[in-house]
Amino acid sequence: MFDQLRFDYLSCAGHKTLNTPHMDRLASEGVRFSHVYVQSPICGASRMSFYTGRYVQSHGAAWNNFPLKVGEQTLGDHLRKIGMEAWLIGKTHMKAGLEGMVRLGISPDSIIGARLSECGFDTYIRDDGLWAEGPDGYYDTRRSPYNEYLEAKGYTGENPWQDYANAGVDETGDIASGWLMKNADKAANIRERDSETPWLTSRVIDFIEAQGGAEPWLAHVSYIKPHWPYIVPAPYHNMYGHNEIQPVIRSEAERAAPHPVFAAYQQRRIGRAFQREDVRAAVIPA
Repeated sequence: MFDQLRFDYLSCAGHKTLNTPHMDRLASEGVRFSHVYVQSPICGASRMSFYTGRYVQSHGAAWNNFPLKVGEQTLGDHLRKIGMEAWLIGKTHMKAGLEGMVRLGISPDSIIGARLSECGFDTYIRDDGLWAEGPDGYYDTRRSPYNEYLEAKGYTGENPWQDYANAGVDETGDIASGWLMKNADKAANIRERDSETPWLTSRVIDFIEAQGGAEPWLAHVSYIKPHWPYIVPAPYHNMYGHNEIQPVIRSEAERAAPHPVFAAYQQRRIGRAFQREDVRAAVIPA
């Protein structure tokens, strides 16, 4: 699973310029679902629909960090009933329903509690991929396994994810934060092999090599990218230009009379910024 990847931004899905040979091979050896629609534009709610097979109004986790109800059956639960292990490697955006577990006498540290906290999966490695520090502290207070990896590789500082994997270097040699879209055209200040996607892929390879073959298993491999911040290491940061990105399909009715919510969003600061050609040229290729 890739976070925020458009369905048609794969060469096997017909994109005219993007070249995705590895995903194309997976598609050719598996199944492509070409008529599937997500149930919510919100990351957490959409994921909970994927894991449960239910509409948002049914499972109730309607927004990011809304807990999934304890009684919801998930993909991992269904697979385990037929003798298949289900493992998480990467992101779920899952918020555990701790209040429900306490009410039912389920310890979060028990096997059942751990699975309820991870959408029914056993956890090989959990990393939701956003480890920024803001005025209210860290975005995610858990210890990042990716940050531990970066520290072991010699990347210094309290938060190497923020200072290296999601930041470039400006003309004066200072950190150019990937949170700012004006820096989207810069290369992340990290070796490509140490960036987030290769790191998680290496963990997947470790997992596969550790399997003894006794039990059937499923691995939910879940990457944070291409989720914002829009900054990646060389050579990917300038691999494509803004003229190689296919335009969004719009009807004339949308142009003439946009939805009131969309029209209002266009007048906000970020909406006005994206009307500037210099902003579009810097950010869209990212």
